[in-house]
Amino acid sequence: MRPTNQAFVSPFVICTLVAICFTGSIGLGTVWMRHQISLVANANKQLETRLAELKRHLAETTTAIETEQSPAVLMQRNLGMNLGLVPSTVVGVTESAAQRLAGKPSRTLLNDRAVPVSFRIAAGP
Repeated sequence: MRPTNQAFVSPFVICTLVAICFTGSIGLGTVWMRHQISLVANANKQLETRLAELKRHLAETTTAIETEQSPAVLMQRNLGMNLGLVPSTVVGVTESAAQRLAGKPSRTLLNDRAVPVSFRIAAGP
C-alpha cells in the first residue's frame, strides 16, 4: 500500500470550510443586528419627532385656552353677547382655622344627640 496525502488534506479542507461558514454566519449575524439596530433607531427618532410635535401642539392649545379664560376676554364676550353676567367676588373668611377646628367637636356632639321616638300600640278586642 502506498501512503497517500488525501487522508491529511481532507480533514484540513473540511475544517477550513467549517471555519469559513462559521465566520460567514457570524458576519451575517452582525450585519443583521446592525440593520435591526438602525431600524429601531429610526423608529425612535420618528417617535421623538411625533412627541415633540404633540408637546408643541399641547402648548399651543394650553396657551389658547388660557387666553380665552382671561378676565378681559371674558368681560368682552359678556358685553358682546349681552349676557349681563357680573364678575365674581371673593369673600374672605373672618373666622380663623384654629377657631373652626376647636368648634368642630362641640358641633358633632350637639348634632349627634338621639331624638326620642314614642310608639303607641293599639290593643285588640
